[in-house]
Amino acid sequence: MTYSDEQGRPEPPVAGDETATLLGSLERQRAYLAWKCGGLDAAGLQATVGASSVTLGGLLKHLAAVEDHHFFRKLLGREPGPPWDKVDWDADPDWEWHSAAEDTPEQLLTLWQDAVARSRSVVTEALADGGLDQLGRFTSPDGRSPSLRRLLIDLIEEYARHVGHADLIRESVDGLVGEDPPG
Repeated sequence: MTYSDEQGRPEPPVAGDETATLLGSLERQRAYLAWKCGGLDAAGLQATVGASSVTLGGLLKHLAAVEDHHFFRKLLGREPGPPWDKVDWDADPDWEWHSAAEDTPEQLLTLWQDAVARSRSVVTEALADGGLDQLGRFTSPDGRSPSLRRLLIDLIEEYARHVGHADLIRESVDGLVGEDPPG
């Protein structure tokens, strides 16, 4: 069965089995690539990275927010704590991206590492208490709740997108390239 979002784009089922979730995720990534490459001429397909406001610090802060949002808000049904609880997200939906410039490298790494540690703990407990099929406490406006499986797939996709950004940014900073971190 094929699932689509409200714009008709393919997506994995919100609470599907392994096969449907993985195939849905793959189809969503394929659709992203087709969309990003569609309608371009040869020059467009040969373009290289241009100016971007994305920074590695912004990525760390953004992914810390995403970790907490996925596992505290969507899985547990809780509001995330500091610093997210003090942000007026309606007034500044990109707060984490631009506010990262005000933080030290140590603050950004700690924020992200702490969010990852919280997520790992929540996921470990959730797997022991109900496995991948358990539904999160978050309910979308159409009444659906994501399974832990779907939340994990969504987080994998979020990281996949942003690790590509990080590759390009880091290479531009000091030439570091490669696929695997040391050790």
